[in-house]
Amino acid sequence: MTVSDDVETFAAAVGPEPDAVLDEMDDRAAETGFPTVGPAVGGWLQQLVGLVGADRVFEFGSGFGYSGYWFARGLGADGELVLTEVDADELADARDYLARGDFDATVRFELGDAIETVDDYDGPFDVVLIDNEKHRYVEAFEAAREAVPVGGVVVADNITAGPFDFGEIYDRVLEDGDEGGEAARGVADYLEHVCSEPAFETTLLPLGEGLAVSRRVT
Repeated sequence: MTVSDDVETFAAAVGPEPDAVLDEMDDRAAETGFPTVGPAVGGWLQQLVGLVGADRVFEFGSGFGYSGYWFARGLGADGELVLTEVDADELADARDYLARGDFDATVRFELGDAIETVDDYDGPFDVVLIDNEKHRYVEAFEAAREAVPVGGVVVADNITAGPFDFGEIYDRVLEDGDEGGEAARGVADYLEHVCSEPAFETTLLPLGEGLAVSRRVT
């Protein structure tokens, strides 16, 4: 289940105007097929930082820094953004893009496993983005939950679409060996887990590949 191209285009047009660096990053994603959240979701992430009044953001999985760049645009000069990535070349590219946007003083770049990295930081994190391996989404949520204050949010990407069309995610979890089966099970497990958490209130944002937005309420 994916959002139509017309809706995506309209949402991007309504959202914040990208700059030249973001345009370059979008071109790179289009040319290489690298999965990013896209400008419609990116503008929403920038808006979310302002709505929450976030001072600190942590990403589980950052690629070449696309979502991080949108987050950085919403943070104040004293804010902190932690990007994590297991690919050294992608993290180096993220550092270059963020520096070109004049956000390098705001950002920490961590090479390695995000779930291990988050333990090195004391909270709070007002916004957490989960975009690492889908079968580790629950693990990432549990690693970060105590660092999220009341009013803070956890955002998980790829909820309605990923390497294939998830469709009715609760009703159709693929068999072992099927392409994307582990990812589908990971997303289904995550939704079941986070929706059963009384401390968090979860809603779905049907843009891009779908985001589950979980606000800490207690």
